[in-house]
Amino acid sequence: MLKKILLCLLLAIAPGFVRAATDAEARSLLAQAIGAASDDDQIKLTAQLPAAPTLKKGLIAWREGGVYLYDSGAAKIAYILDDATDADGKSKAFRIDTGELLKDPAGKPVLFVSSDLNAVDTSARLRRVIQTALDMLALADPDPQARRSAVMKLGMSQKKAYLALLEARRPLEKDVDVRNALDEAAALINLNDPATQAAAIRQLGDLHSIGSYKLLSTIAENPGSPNVKGARAALKQIDTYISWSNFYGTLFRGLSLGSILLIVALGLAITFGLMGVINMAHGEFIAVGAYATYVVQNVFGAGLALSPFGFSINLPGLNLSGARYDSYFLVSLPVAFLCAALVGLLLERAVIQFLYRRPLESLLATWGVSLVLQQSFRLVFGAANVQVNSPGWLSGNMTFHDVIFGYNRLFVIGFAVVIVIGTWLVLTKTPLGLLIRAVMQKRDMAACIGVRTERVNMMTFALGSGLAGLAGAFLSQIDNTGPSMGQHYIVDCFMTVVVGGVGNIVGAICSALGIGMIDETLQPFIGPVMGKITVLAMIILFLQWRPAGLFVTKSRSLEG
Repeated sequence: MLKKILLCLLLAIAPGFVRAATDAEARSLLAQAIGAASDDDQIKLTAQLPAAPTLKKGLIAWREGGVYLYDSGAAKIAYILDDATDADGKSKAFRIDTGELLKDPAGKPVLFVSSDLNAVDTSARLRRVIQTALDMLALADPDPQARRSAVMKLGMSQKKAYLALLEARRPLEKDVDVRNALDEAAALINLNDPATQAAAIRQLGDLHSIGSYKLLSTIAENPGSPNVKGARAALKQIDTYISWSNFYGTLFRGLSLGSILLIVALGLAITFGLMGVINMAHGEFIAVGAYATYVVQNVFGAGLALSPFGFSINLPGLNLSGARYDSYFLVSLPVAFLCAALVGLLLERAVIQFLYRRPLESLLATWGVSLVLQQSFRLVFGAANVQVNSPGWLSGNMTFHDVIFGYNRLFVIGFAVVIVIGTWLVLTKTPLGLLIRAVMQKRDMAACIGVRTERVNMMTFALGSGLAGLAGAFLSQIDNTGPSMGQHYIVDCFMTVVVGGVGNIVGAICSALGIGMIDETLQPFIGPVMGKITVLAMIILFLQWRPAGLFVTKSRSLEG
C-alpha cells in the first residue's frame, strides 16, 4: 500500500518541477495538507506540493513534530514557533500559509509556550511520505552540491518510481556535474530491470560510476547473469578511472605537502643556507607569525585580552563580519612577516652577531632562545593552543573527476609560488639582494669595497625570519597554533635545506617537492609513520652518496 502511495506521490510531484508555483500557492497547499482530517487526505495533498524551496522549513517542522494548529473561530490555522523566546519563555508564531506572524482578532501577535502546546500528530507512514517529499525538494536546491547529493540518494535507492522525477528534472538542470549525476542515478535504477540492465551497465561504465562498483561486482560474479561480460568490462573501466584519480590525487597532495615544506624551510634556506647560522629558534619564528595572525583575527573580531608578564592589555576589536572579517588573513600576512622579522633582527643584534663562523655556539645559543620564546608564548597567550579560524574563502573544496582539491591546499601551492618568486626577485633584482650575495660569497672583499657587512647581516637574518613568519601565518590555518608548534617543523626545515643543497633556493624547491611526493606516495601503502621513517632513511642514504645535497652553493660556511 505504501509503495502505491509513494508512486502516486512521485507521479504527482514530478510535474511540479516543470510548472512554476508562487510561494503563496505552495504555502497554502502545505497548510491544507497539515489541516486535513486523515492520513490519506494529508498524503494526497502532500503529493500535490510543487518544488518550492519555501516549503522546506515547514515540512521539516511537520515531520519533527513542530507544527501546531490555532483555532481562530473561523478556521484552524497551522503555524510554527519562532526559535527566540521572551523573558516569560513565550515565542512568536508564524503561519504556514502566509509566513507572516500569527495574530489574534485584535491584530496583536499571539505568543505561546511550547510546553503548553500539542503538536499535529504524524504517523510513521506520513513521516516517510514527508521525507520523500523533502528528498525531492532537494533536487531544486540552489546549491549544486546539495542537488547532486539528493540525486545520488534517489539513485542509490534503485526505486523505479523515481525515474519519472529524474527524467523531469534532467531538461531543467544546467550544472554539468548534476546532469551527470542524474544520468548515473537513472542508470542505477535501470540496473534492476532485466530489460534495461545491459544498457545501464554500459552507461555506468562510461560514466565511471564508483558508486555502482559493488552492484556491478554482484552482476559480474553471478554466472547465471546474461550481462557478466558487460559488467566486467564496466568494472575494468571504473578500475582504470580510479587508478588515474588516485594518481592525480596523490600528485596534488604531494605537491601541497611539498609546498608546505618549502614555505617553512625557505627562511631557513637563507639564515642557515646563505649565512651559515644554525638557528634552532627558526620554529619559534614560525610561531611568532601564527600568533600574529591570531591577534589580527581578534582585532578584526571582538577584540583580545592579554596578560603578558602580569600586565593586563585589552586590544579593542573592530567587530567586523562577513567578507570584511574574512579579509583579516590578508592583513595578517604582512603583519606576520614584520613581527617575525623584528624578532629575528633583535636576535641577530643581541646574540647571533657574536657567533658568526662558530656553528656549535650558535646552535646552543639559539636553542636556548627557542626555549625562552616558547615560555614567553605561554606567559602571554597561555599554555593551551589558540583558535585561528579559516576565512570563508579558504574553507571547503572542489571536486574534479573525483579528485578533491581543498581550497587551503590550493592556496598553499599558490602562496609558495608567490613567496619563491618574491624571494628570487629580492635576491637577484634589488640592491639589497646584490649586497646579500656579495657578502655571503666573499665577505672580506665586500667589506673592502665599502659594503657595511653588519647591516647586510642584519637585513639578511631579518628577511629569513620574516619568511618564517609568513609560513606561520599559513600554518595557523591548517595546524594547531600553540607555544611548541614550531618544534614540529624544525627537523623538516633542516632536512629540506640540507637535501636541496645548503644555500641554494632552487635546491630547496626541488627537495621540498621531492620529499612531499615520496611521502604521499608511500603513506597509502605502509602508513603515515612508516612512510616518514622510510623517507628519513632514504634521505640519510642520499646524503651518504651526496653529502652536499642536490645543488652546491659557495657560502660563508664553506670558507676557511
